[in-house]
Amino acid sequence: MSGIFYNFITLLSRHFGPWVFMIFAWIVATGYFLFSPTRVAASTRFYRVLFPDKSSYYHIWCTWKQYHNFTSVFLDRFLLQDFDDITYTSEGWEHLEDAVTRKTGGILLMSHMGNWEVAAHLLRQKQEDMRLLLYMGIRHKEQIERIQKQSLCQSGIKIIAVDQDAQSPFDLVEGIRFLRDGGLVSMTGDITWKSDQRVIRTQFLGHEVLLPEVPHVFALLSGAPIFFFFTFRTGKKQYHFTASQPVYVRAASRSRRTEAIHNSAQVYATAMEKTLRQHPFEWYHFESFLGKTLEK
Repeated sequence: MSGIFYNFITLLSRHFGPWVFMIFAWIVATGYFLFSPTRVAASTRFYRVLFPDKSSYYHIWCTWKQYHNFTSVFLDRFLLQDFDDITYTSEGWEHLEDAVTRKTGGILLMSHMGNWEVAAHLLRQKQEDMRLLLYMGIRHKEQIERIQKQSLCQSGIKIIAVDQDAQSPFDLVEGIRFLRDGGLVSMTGDITWKSDQRVIRTQFLGHEVLLPEVPHVFALLSGAPIFFFFTFRTGKKQYHFTASQPVYVRAASRSRRTEAIHNSAQVYATAMEKTLRQHPFEWYHFESFLGKTLEK
C-alpha cells in the first residue's frame, strides 16, 4: 500500500467514518491473498504445522483470516492517531513500572504478533515519563513505514532506524548507553533484517528458527533485564498487553556467554510459541519463518 493511497483513505475516513478505511483495507488484504501465492503458501505451511490435525481447507482458511486480521493493525493505527479511541487492559505492568522507577533499564522484546505500534503508543500513554527507544528496520521503498515512524516520533518515542545494508556500531553503543541511563529499549525479537545478521538457532513448533542475537547480547552487556512484551486485540478498539517478569542474561565466565545468550533466546521462543497458541490469527509473518524439522 503506497503512502499516497494510505493518506487518501485516511482523509476519506476522517470525513465519512472508519467504515471507509475498513472496506478499502479488506479489499487490499483480499488482493494480497489472491495474488501473493508464495506468501500464502508460507502461511498455509505455518498453519499446517500449528494445526496438524486439521484439513488443508482449514489451513487455507487460517491464512485468509490471518490476512484480514492484519487490516486491524492499520485501522487501529488510524483510530489511535485521529480519534484516540483505543482502550486497553494490561498484565505485568508492575514489572516495567519497577524498572522505570528504579532506573535499571530494560529491553522490551516485541514480536510480529499483535500490534506492536499500538503497544508503543499505549506505553507512552500509560506512563508519560517512560523513556523509550525503538530499534526499527528500514524496508526500502516502504512509504507506510515512514508515516509510522513519524507518528511514533511525534509521541515522544526515540527511533533508531537500522538499514538493511549497513548498521553503524554507534547505533548499538547508543542503545547500551540508553539502557544504562535507565531507559527502555524496544527491539524485535523474532525477525532478522540483514542477511549477515548474527542469529541464534532455537526451537519453535518443533522446527528450527533463527532469532536475532542482538537483544540478548544487549541484556548481557548492559546487565538490564529483558521483558517479553505482547499486545493483542481483544475486541473492537480494545487491546490487552502483557509484560513478562524480568529475564536476566548472565554468564559466570566469558566462556559461558554463548550458552547464556542461547538459553535466553530459547526462553523467548518458548514464550512466543505459548502465546501464539492463544492468539493464532494474530501471527503477522508473511514470509517463511520455520526452518528444518527437528527430531523429537
